[in-house]
Parts: sequence; C-alpha cells; structure tokens
Amino acid sequence: MLAPPPAGPLLRGLESLGEVALLCFRTGRALLTRPLPAAETIRQMHNLGVASLPLVLLTILFSGMVLSLHTAGAFKDIGGQAFVGLMVAVSMARELAPVLTAVVVSARVGSAIAAELGTMVVTEQVDALRALGVNPIHQLVVPRVLAGLVMLPVLTVFANLVGVLGAWAVAVFGAGIGSRMFWDAAQRLPFDDLLLGLVKTVVFGAIVTVIGCYHGLRTTGGAAGVGRATTAAVVTAIVLIYISDYFLAELMFSHKRVF
Repeated sequence: MLAPPPAGPLLRGLESLGEVALLCFRTGRALLTRPLPAAETIRQMHNLGVASLPLVLLTILFSGMVLSLHTAGAFKDIGGQAFVGLMVAVSMARELAPVLTAVVVSARVGSAIAAELGTMVVTEQVDALRALGVNPIHQLVVPRVLAGLVMLPVLTVFANLVGVLGAWAVAVFGAGIGSRMFWDAAQRLPFDDLLLGLVKTVVFGAIVTVIGCYHGLRTTGGAAGVGRATTAAVVTAIVLIYISDYFLAELMFSHKRVF
C-alpha cells in the first residue's frame, strides 16, 4: 500500500485550527462543569498579571512618550495643540495600550506557558496526571486561560494611565503645551472607547493563553521540541493579536469619529 502524501500547508493549517477550536471547547466545558482549581488559578494570575506589570508599564510609558513627541510636533505646526491630549488618549485607549500589553504578555507569559507545558509533556508528567485520573485540561489549561481573561484587562487599565502620563510629560515639558489644555482635551475621551479597548484585551488574553497551551501540549521531540513549541507559541499569538485587532477595530470603531 502506498503511503499517503504529506499534508500541505492548507491542510495542516485547517488541522491546527480544528485542534485549537477543540481545545477551546474542552476548556470552556471544564470551566463550567468542574470546580475551579483556585490555588493554581491565583498563582497563574499573579504570574501573568502582577509579575508582568513592570515590563508592561515600562513599555507603555515610552510608547506614550514617543506618541506624544510626534503628535505634539505635528499638531503644533498646524495650530492644533488643543487636540494633542485627546489624540493621545484615544490612540492609547483604542490601540496602543491593548495591543502592546498583549504583545508584551505574549512574549513573557505565552512563551513560559508553552515551555512549561511542553516540558511536562516530554517528561511524561501530563501522562502521569491522566494515569491518576486528573484531567490535564482542567488542571493545566483552565487556570492559565482564566488568568489571561481576567488579568490582561487589568494590566491594560494601568497601561492606559501610565501611557497618558508619559505623553503628558513630553507634551508639557518637551513641546510646551499647557498642562490644563492637555488634560481638558484628554478628558474628552469617550468612556465607551475605553470599555471597547478593554473588551479587545479579553480576546487577546484568550489568544495568548490558548495558543501557548496548544503548542505546549502538542510538543514532541524532547528539549528541541520545547524550543520549537515556545517559538511557535509566541509568533502565532502575536500574529493573531494583530489580525484580530484589525477586525475588532473595524467592528468597534469604524463608525466613530475622533474629533
């Protein structure tokens, strides 16, 4: 009998998509039908949220400063200093804070999830859990996904605040824009823009954690396989974050005006 031809990229992609969808279904079912592993969930929330906070805030601080540097310079040339605060606040709430927070968490936590679960797979710890009657999805995946769904929006709230503060410092002390003028404009940010930006981070949190768990649990090939799974988890998650960001932005903000 002839061996079947190797699967092409399209077939492999569809297969991976089906496996991710099945993992999401099993995770949701375990979350709704089994008691939550509270201790592990709290540990994952600390690791994803509290431990990621300094890196997220540092990244967003300088991103806000760079945004303000360019925005203030461009708007001063056309006499639009009064709009700098609003432009910065809208950009931060809609895009920069949600996306950059998700990318930082993906690089830091998504890679760690894939490496940790991949190591457990290649050392047969996951098989040992199954032998003991423990559902690996419930014990390993649910706490990580729930941590992503809860903590990424929390991180984004702090990121919004720090990003705007960094932008204010550059606008006031670097570009000479009045502090009151900046804050009067920033306060015109529609509250639903902030809420919709946080909704995006729930989707991003699911992407980062589910993709990390997926690549970790399908690791093969020992230590080299763990490295491949870690790389694949980070790259895939970041690409999906940017793809989903476009469609979410089109859905949420395409009908809205900034000014």
